[in-house]
Amino acid sequence: MTELPPVPEWSGVAERVPAPPPLPPRRKTLPVKVGSVTIGGGAPVSVQSMTTTKTDDWAATLEQVHQLAEAGCEIVRISVPDQKAADACKKIKQGARVPLVADIHFDHRFALAAIDAGWDKLRLNPGNIRDPQKVREVVSAAKDRGMPIRIGVNLGSLAPDIIARYGRTPAGMVESALRHIRILEELDFRDIVVSLKAHDVRSTVAAYRQMADLVDYPFHLGI
Repeated sequence: MTELPPVPEWSGVAERVPAPPPLPPRRKTLPVKVGSVTIGGGAPVSVQSMTTTKTDDWAATLEQVHQLAEAGCEIVRISVPDQKAADACKKIKQGARVPLVADIHFDHRFALAAIDAGWDKLRLNPGNIRDPQKVREVVSAAKDRGMPIRIGVNLGSLAPDIIARYGRTPAGMVESALRHIRILEELDFRDIVVSLKAHDVRSTVAAYRQMADLVDYPFHLGI
């Protein structure tokens, strides 16, 4: 019979490791409801991911939504890039057990399809739609359904005039987001979430810090 070595006495090394500094208090933000999940307003941080399937393949997309939910995702974002994807929105929503976010780029009709299908949130930059009447149509429909809109700004796709003035900087990201926010606020819409993405951590953190001083909307942190 082999004897196990004796358990060493506690060395106390951990006692000599300094404790991490306390986290700063969370900023107070407006609560935004995404289906059954609340973002901001002191709610716990929620986890979101996105599908990689072709959205018009609604069965495969729905299966991936289920897999993400089982892995712990509380919200799932799905791209709606074309009419075939828009046509699949109702079937996907009918089978989903978590809130769904429709990722819309330029065509307001796909946003309206997601709203009509009962999805829970839009990822949409209103300035990209161009036509003010179409923006009003989407915002009005979202407001009627209580659907929030996430504004998403990427450092790599800033408008030319913003790049000319600010360069590809955190300040440029903030200005870009504020432009989209103003469009929504002028339509009396405030169920807004803000996302700022850069290729490096420092620029991302700097942009969020600047934005935190200017708005009280909750943030979406994309990694």
